[in-house]
Formats: sequence, C-alpha cells, structure tokens
Amino acid sequence: MSISAAATQPDAGAPPPHPLDRTARAALTGPHAHLAERRGEVLRYPVDVSPFAALPDHPAERDWADAAALVGPGGQVSYTADDVLPPAGWEILARGQGVQLVDDGVAAAPDEEAVRLTPADVPEMLALVGLTRPGPFLPRTIELGVYLGIRRHGELIAMAGERLRPPGWTEISAVCTHPAHRGRGLAARLVRAVAAGIRARGETPFLHAAAGNTDAIRLYERLGFRLRRTTVFQVVRAPLTSDRPIP
Repeated sequence: MSISAAATQPDAGAPPPHPLDRTARAALTGPHAHLAERRGEVLRYPVDVSPFAALPDHPAERDWADAAALVGPGGQVSYTADDVLPPAGWEILARGQGVQLVDDGVAAAPDEEAVRLTPADVPEMLALVGLTRPGPFLPRTIELGVYLGIRRHGELIAMAGERLRPPGWTEISAVCTHPAHRGRGLAARLVRAVAAGIRARGETPFLHAAAGNTDAIRLYERLGFRLRRTTVFQVVRAPLTSDRPIP
C-alpha cells in the first residue's frame, strides 16, 4: 500500500534528539561514518552490511527523492520512526512494533568459552542466523563490531555481537542459539560477554527486540536491561520508475 504524508518542519527550538532516538543516523554520522553511503540528508549502510537507513526527522520531498536515487528504482529503505510515512508512489512492505532496552546493571563478564568470530566464520554465522532468525545479518555485518561465538565439537552453536554504534553506545544484536542447544544459558553468557567488551571501551550496551518476542524481552530484563522506549520499524520500497525530475 502507499500512504501520502506531508512533511512537517522541525521545531528550531527543540533540543537535539538523544542518540538512541535516531540510532542509525547517530551511528552513520559517528563511529560508522566510514561505512555510510549518502545522498543529501539520507544515509544508509552498504546493502551487504546492514539494511538500515537514516532519513531526516521530518523528510521533505527532496529527501524522499534522494532516498529513491540512493537505493534505485524498486530499492528498499529500512528505518525506525514512529510517524514517518512515505509519499505516494512508495510501498510499505513491512511495519512492526519493537522495544529498545538499555543496560541498567547487567552483570557483564568475559566468557572463557566465547571466541571472537572472523570473516572466515561468516558462512557458519549466516547458516546459524538462517536457522534461528534473530534479525538481519548479512555477509559484511561482521564489520560493524565484535562478534563472539561458542563452538561445540567444532560447530558454531551460539553467537552474539555488536551492530549499531551511536556515540557512547553499542547495540548488542544477532543473539542466537542453535535449537539443539537451547535452554543452557548460552545466549545469556554471550550477551554478558559482549556487554563486557562494550563497557571496556567506556560505552553503554543497548539492544532492540520485536515487541512480540516476549521470551527474549524477559531474558534481557533478567540480565539487567530495562525498557527505554517502544519503536516502530518500517521497510518501504521506492517507486519502480520516476516520472518527474528530482527537485
């Protein structure tokens, strides 16, 4: 479906948003600036690194034109924003509710069994993600930060790592365990280990989860994360063709 939305102007007197309110933009203009692809005020990660993009808080027609030019005809834009809907000609492919949780006393600690994963491990990481579906993980996602894994008899059975990095913060992501090895606390151990590495850099861990994934949310709350805010995640598709010039 397509929804038209008139852009509104930001309040010039409003305080700047918290980095965790616009995580992709804060990361792509901060620690991940070396990965940013940009056109105008629209930024995104390379398509084989992450699906996330950053639109202005109040995108105007020019911004949507820049987004369309950046992703190409029929390309997708994935972003988090509660009230930003695309203009006519764009299609909403997915829209879902999520939660954002922040470190509020996590017992972060290294794990002696956890090993740092490298690009050589990516085929196994992709296979584990394909089996467990914790969220987007692509061939170059490992470039976003440190990923730790646990192996048994040589097989990668659990992993977790770092994704978005707004200044002062790092997101824990791709937390997953092979179905045959669940219920043994591996995910909790890896989350604590990744959090320990984040804290060692002087940053604060945070994470996202689908609002309906109550088991994961309960686990994170038991580990010492607290709910900061709810989010809305959207995937939209650019028009297949453009019949008007970019303004």
